[in-house]
Amino acid sequence: MTDIAKFKTPCYVIDEDSLMRNLEILHGVEKRTGCKILLAQKAFSCYHLYPLIGEYISGTACSGLYEAKLGFDEMGKENHVFSAAYREEEFDEIISYCGHIIFNSFAQLDKYRERVLAAGKKIGLRINPECSTQEGHEIYDPCSPKSRLGITDRNFRRDNLHGVTGVHFHTLCEQNSDDLEKTLDAVEEKFGDVLSGMEWINFGGGHHITRPDYDIQRLENCINRMQAKYGLEVYLEPGEAVALNAGYLVTEVLDIIENDMPIAILDTSAACHMPDVLEMPYRPPLKGSGESGELEYTYRLGSQTCLAGDVMGEYSFVTPLNVGDKLVFGDMAIYSMVKNNTFNGMPLPSIVLLKRDGTTELLRKFGYDDFKNRL
Repeated sequence: MTDIAKFKTPCYVIDEDSLMRNLEILHGVEKRTGCKILLAQKAFSCYHLYPLIGEYISGTACSGLYEAKLGFDEMGKENHVFSAAYREEEFDEIISYCGHIIFNSFAQLDKYRERVLAAGKKIGLRINPECSTQEGHEIYDPCSPKSRLGITDRNFRRDNLHGVTGVHFHTLCEQNSDDLEKTLDAVEEKFGDVLSGMEWINFGGGHHITRPDYDIQRLENCINRMQAKYGLEVYLEPGEAVALNAGYLVTEVLDIIENDMPIAILDTSAACHMPDVLEMPYRPPLKGSGESGELEYTYRLGSQTCLAGDVMGEYSFVTPLNVGDKLVFGDMAIYSMVKNNTFNGMPLPSIVLLKRDGTTELLRKFGYDDFKNRL
């Protein structure tokens, strides 16, 4: 990483070299198997980099009108949309941007089917294989009890598939391909008869393909299995895998106070700039630090905001922290930029691209008008 002292904080830094490493891995999966990989924009929507991403993978996946338009305008390749329900006043515009329209219920299919077919676009249905492979994060588990996402086997109307050419499932979150393999077993058990009449299948997202320990060969076996057995074209729509470990959040120490332990106040916020820290919750990685008590000097790191729980966690350091020090939180390209907010009037972090040659480019700077105009 380049010298962080020059960055005006807070700012997100996207590492082009790390991004391209991820893209090369994903492109290799496409090339070896013939599958198509789509960027799930809900995780990473930095459209300045869409032309680069589009050189390696096949397109974008979106969750509604705004993402559909963004993917269409900025990447211009395949564009798939899934929404739990579509708004009538937006639907025709969505059709104009997307080649694959995926429905979450037969009621929505019945309502919009003829308009999609008249536009010459492909129709898919999201299925729920009722196969949970996650532990401890029900908020991210579409197969949890009473889930609103996907049609279960007992509610799947096999007599109402006119115009439907594919199925979609999304059940994983930051998982390896053994969980995909288990999920495919459940998909075949419940919907194997449906697959035989389809043209394509979308494995959804949550595949941590670019993580060092990810079993890519097992993933490719899963893809080849669906292609060989059912003659299906296979899509995947990872978001995290595209920009995993390809970004940082740089922040500055504003003050250090004492209350049972040293507490460093930073010019960033978990609630505003990395919401998953509180929502998941998790402890974000911090460059050059250890666990609480591991190194000589331990601090609790918190925000400027008035939210008492706006804390990133406890970290230890070899040397004491000082006001003015810059700290670097890792893996902040994914979800942070798309979920951030201006609670308490917190400024949004700038977005900087760290290029492969070591130079930097300011992609976006935010100010008072960005705060005011959201209200």
